[in-house]
Amino acid sequence: MGKKSRTPTGKAKAENRKIDQKDLPPPPPPPEELKGSAVPLETPALPGSSFKVLGTDRYDDGGVGDLTLLIDLEDMVLRRKRGENEYFSALKADLLPRANYGSMARMSRREQKVSLAQLLFSEDNDDEDKGPSEVYQSQVDGEESKSVIDHRAGRLSQSRAALRLSLLLREPACASLALAELCKRNLALSGSEGAVDALRCADKCLEVAGDDFWDGDEVALEAEESKNGERPPEPTERNATTPGLAHPASLKLLPLRVSHLCLRSGLLQRGNSLAALGREKEARDTYTSVFPLLEGEPRCSRVDWERHSLHVNIGNTISRETPTDFAKADVEFEKAVQMGLDHLNEEGGSETDGRNMLACAKRHRCRALKRAGKLDEAKALMLVLIKEQREEDVRKAKEAEEKAAEEALKAIEDKPKVPMLKAK
Repeated sequence: MGKKSRTPTGKAKAENRKIDQKDLPPPPPPPEELKGSAVPLETPALPGSSFKVLGTDRYDDGGVGDLTLLIDLEDMVLRRKRGENEYFSALKADLLPRANYGSMARMSRREQKVSLAQLLFSEDNDDEDKGPSEVYQSQVDGEESKSVIDHRAGRLSQSRAALRLSLLLREPACASLALAELCKRNLALSGSEGAVDALRCADKCLEVAGDDFWDGDEVALEAEESKNGERPPEPTERNATTPGLAHPASLKLLPLRVSHLCLRSGLLQRGNSLAALGREKEARDTYTSVFPLLEGEPRCSRVDWERHSLHVNIGNTISRETPTDFAKADVEFEKAVQMGLDHLNEEGGSETDGRNMLACAKRHRCRALKRAGKLDEAKALMLVLIKEQREEDVRKAKEAEEKAAEEALKAIEDKPKVPMLKAK
C-alpha cells in the first residue's frame, strides 16, 4: 500500500498521479493480429505507381505497416508487458526508459523514438548507396576524397548513435536494425578491411532477432567509438539473459514478423560481409536463406528489390568464385532481369523501378562476362547500357521540365486576383 499523504500538497500530488480509466486509449490488439505490410491495401495509401502489387488490383503500403511494428510509437509492447494502468502511471510520472541526459533530455519517449526512426531510415541526397538496391560491390579503392571519407565516417557514427538510443529506450528490434546498419556502414567506409567488424555486427544483429538469449553488454560494445583504432575489450564473462525477438517469451508481446524483418536485413548484410572477405560459398548460402522469409510477401517493387538484390548477389558470388562458369551465374541474373520486366509489363506497375532493376542486373552481368573472358559480349552489353542510360537521362529531364511548367502554371492560377481600381 505505502504511506498515505497527510499534507494538502501531498494529497494533491497523489490525486494528480491517479489514472482515469475513461481517458485511456483502447488496449493494444493481440500480437498475432498484427500483419504489418504483409496484407496489401484495396486503395493506394500514397499517390504514385510504385505501390501496385503485381497480378492483383491491390496496393502496397510502402512499408508503413512494417515501420509501425518496428518503431512501435504507441508502445504496444510495453503496454502488453506492464498493463495499461502501470504503463500510463509510469508515463505520467516520466518513469519509462528514455534518454535523460544530453541533447534529447527534454524530448519525450515518443519524440525520441521519432528521432531514432530518422537515424535508422533517413537517407541523405548525397549518399552513394541511396536507393532500394542492396547489391554488394566494394566502394573502397583508396582514391576517395576526404569529403567522401568524412561523409562515410559520419554515417557510421550515426548508426552507432542509433544503437545507443535503441538500448536506452530498450527497443531490441531497433537495436537489431542498427547493428545491420553498422555492418553496412563499416563495409562502405573500410571495405574488406572492415569486413571482420561488419560480420561481427551482422552476427549480433541475428542474435538479437533470433529465438535464443543475447547479451546486452556485448551489443553495447558496438556503439562505442574506437579509440586509436582499437575496440573496447570484450566482457570477460558472457551474460546472455535478454530473450531474442523470436523467443517464446517475446512472442507473447510482439508478432513474429518483427523478428523476420530484422532477420531479412541482418542476413543480407551478413552475406555482404562474407562476400567482402572472399568467402563466396558462405555468402551464397546466407543470401539463399533469406528466400524462405520472403515467401508470402506481396510482389510489389519494395519487396521485389529485396529479391532482386539477392539474385544479383548470388550471381556475383558464383562469378567471383568460378569466373569461367558464366552460365550458372547468368541464371541468377536472368531472374533479376525478369523481375524488372514484370514491373515494366504490368499495367499500372512501377516503370521506374522496372527500368532500374534491368539496368542493375545488366551492369553486374557485364562484369561477370568480363571475368569469364567474354569481352566482345561484355562490350556489346555495355554499349546497350550507355544508350539506355542516355535515353533515361533525356526522359528524366523532360519530366522535370513538364513538372516545373505545371507548378508554374498552378502558381499563376492560385495567385489571388487583385481587383483593378477604377478612376474617379
